[in-house]
This record gives sequence, C-alpha cells and structure tokens, in this order.
Amino acid sequence: MNWNQIEGNWEQFKGKVQQNWGKLTNDDLDVVRGNRKELAGKLQERYGKAQEEAEREIDDWLSRH
Repeated sequence: MNWNQIEGNWEQFKGKVQQNWGKLTNDDLDVVRGNRKELAGKLQERYGKAQEEAEREIDDWLSRH
C-alpha cells in the first residue's frame, strides 16, 4: 500500500493510526487529514521523537498495512 491510498481513505485509516499511536487524539487526526508530514509532526510533538524516527515509524506502519 502507498501513502496516496491512505490519504484518500483517511477516515478508514484513522482508527488504525490511533491504535498504533495511542497518544494521538481525534483532534490530532482531524488536523493530519492523511498528510504524512502532518502525521510525522504530530508524532514528534506527542512522543518527543526526532523527525527521522517518526518517518521511520510511519514507514514501518505503512509496510504492515
């Protein structure tokens, strides 16, 4: 699966994202709206991760879906 598919079906994937990163709120996910850079930014903000680490986690998650 690629990110375009997730972005296009964001409403369906929000729950899966929140299962993986429980500190993200519904409001966070509404702001993200499927934008990968926004998701990485929220992961950095909520989890105190570096940008590279957040991007790596997103890649790992994407490879599992």
